[in-house]
Amino acid sequence: MSGTLYLVATPIGNLGDFSPRAAETLEAVDFIAAEDTRVSLKLLNHFGIKKPLVSYHEHNHVTAGQAVLSRLLAGESCALVTDAGTPAISDPGEDLVRLCAENGVEVIAVPGCCAAVTALAVSGLPTGRFTFEGFLSVAKKSRRERLEALKNEERTMIFHEAPHKLRATLDDLCAAFGPDRRAALCRELTKLHEETRRCTLGEAAAYYRENTPKGEYVLVVAGASPRQEAAATLEDGVAQVLALREQGMRLKDAAKEVAEHTGLSKNELYAAALER
Repeated sequence: MSGTLYLVATPIGNLGDFSPRAAETLEAVDFIAAEDTRVSLKLLNHFGIKKPLVSYHEHNHVTAGQAVLSRLLAGESCALVTDAGTPAISDPGEDLVRLCAENGVEVIAVPGCCAAVTALAVSGLPTGRFTFEGFLSVAKKSRRERLEALKNEERTMIFHEAPHKLRATLDDLCAAFGPDRRAALCRELTKLHEETRRCTLGEAAAYYRENTPKGEYVLVVAGASPRQEAAATLEDGVAQVLALREQGMRLKDAAKEVAEHTGLSKNELYAAALER
């Protein structure tokens, strides 16, 4: 019988956010697959957990994934952790999860911190529908093409960004979405110097031209305003009324139905159709 892969979320800054269940899971598994074993060792030492660590990251995930899978199929259990946040979200852990799914290995999430959702919650922007875009391309052309494709996206958008790239990204966001688009710049979430700056993209770009970006950022950007459908003209409405009339509907009933769908006056529709 195969073992189980546990996706254990780790703190994104404040160690107090590490759940008792997460600690218990790390203590119970046979081994831990970590993005950076040095970073994870500090976490384990803090909580007094002693477990074998193996490396699993974007540069070795193909070979390391097969090695982890072999041990899981042999009956061992493994916890997958990243340096911070939830494994498999904008992370090579997604490949290991897919590999396990394809081979019938059970995968269980031990939820906890996720920087994108944390930033969305404090942004003050609509949270009902959102899209997570992660890190934009470092290549200027690819980055601008991606933003151009998102220009009419109506959902709130979430991006990750490093401090040394923030200014260029803000300039590109302004160019794609306009300087008046609302945004929240969340910096160093849950850490000592946590800050959320709620402003427009233009204000953010101006601020960081004068101030050096520091720390890791999550950018939450408001979606585009819903596109308004062109209002139906009386001529359009009459054409619809007559089309329904040809299908056998009474003229008065047709005028009423078209009025309900277009917002046009039922009486005006009826009178104009009658003249035709």
